[in-house]
Amino acid sequence: MSPRARRSYDQYCSVARALDAVGDRWTLLIVRELLAGPRRYTDLHADLPGVSTDVLASRLRDMERDGLSTRRRLAPPGAAYVYELTARGRELLPVLQALGAWGQEALGERRPTDAVRAHWFALPLLRSLEGEGLVEVRLEEGQFHLYVGAEDGPVYGDGPAPDEADAVLVLDTATCTAISRGELPLGEAVGTGRVQVTGEGTLAKWLRENAAEGTAGATPET
Repeated sequence: MSPRARRSYDQYCSVARALDAVGDRWTLLIVRELLAGPRRYTDLHADLPGVSTDVLASRLRDMERDGLSTRRRLAPPGAAYVYELTARGRELLPVLQALGAWGQEALGERRPTDAVRAHWFALPLLRSLEGEGLVEVRLEEGQFHLYVGAEDGPVYGDGPAPDEADAVLVLDTATCTAISRGELPLGEAVGTGRVQVTGEGTLAKWLRENAAEGTAGATPET
């Protein structure tokens, strides 16, 4: 199948040029998924409920054409094709973070028709963390891990941390949702016990030290 002709706003404006590449429906959500590192087509389709196979394939072709992602074949025994972001594609992380922060007020309560995946909470939690290190997050829906301060490679990933985590966060979905909606600062959630923090890495210590600042009258943990 030949690639579709590129559509353009034909406006000499950097915003318009950016939207030429990422303004189509589903494109930025595909970027969100690929921030987790290389993903197979079937994995992308499973974690983007509502997208048709034709649209997903079309968006992936467009992203590859525009230099946002690449496709490569895994070595045996995997022998499957995976999609991953280029350096230019990874530069969209702050764009997604800004959109997420802007969209907090619109999040509201979860609707019966709303799908949810545990790793969709990764980017909101990243906005609340500073420094560098590996963080494992445990929710009822599943586990994921965050690479805080990562400049290259994946920003987050599904499942437990692949190496010893600098900090492990255990919290329920209601707490994670409140943090994502901007209603509950992470420091306050840690200080009031709604987020349990274990680990002796720099990030775990930073979270415990900042818990007192997030709660009025809380006793700092030693």
